[in-house]
Amino acid sequence: MKTVDGLGDATIIDLLAEIGSFAHYRDPRQLVKLAGLTLKENSSGQRKGQKHISKRGRKRLRSVLFRAMIPLIRHNEAFRELHEYYTTRSVNPLTGKQSIVALCRKLLNVLFAICTKKQAFDAERMKQDVLSQVQRAA
Repeated sequence: MKTVDGLGDATIIDLLAEIGSFAHYRDPRQLVKLAGLTLKENSSGQRKGQKHISKRGRKRLRSVLFRAMIPLIRHNEAFRELHEYYTTRSVNPLTGKQSIVALCRKLLNVLFAICTKKQAFDAERMKQDVLSQVQRAA
């Protein structure tokens, strides 16, 4: 986890205190659900409402993730580029806070992969994954 530039020792300790062992989770979506970052839509009948995060998970974990993203965006080039992409894309641009929440979810996925596969953080691979998702959606 220390291979991610911008994550300090205190942040890593707080994350591990809230998450516990990554061996308890089979899929990163379980971590996203634990943090309460899953999307919830408020719709009825023909009307489609806006989507918000569910907030049904651990409030402290969400708080630690959100506080960790500010220095990550500042010091980690990969997360900075993703934040800029999310806020400036032509189709469905996100606000600053929405982008940070999306990056919190991405950070959980990255940390899960780092800890389960026992590999160092690879910023180029993360960028390629995002680019391939964008190209598939287009």
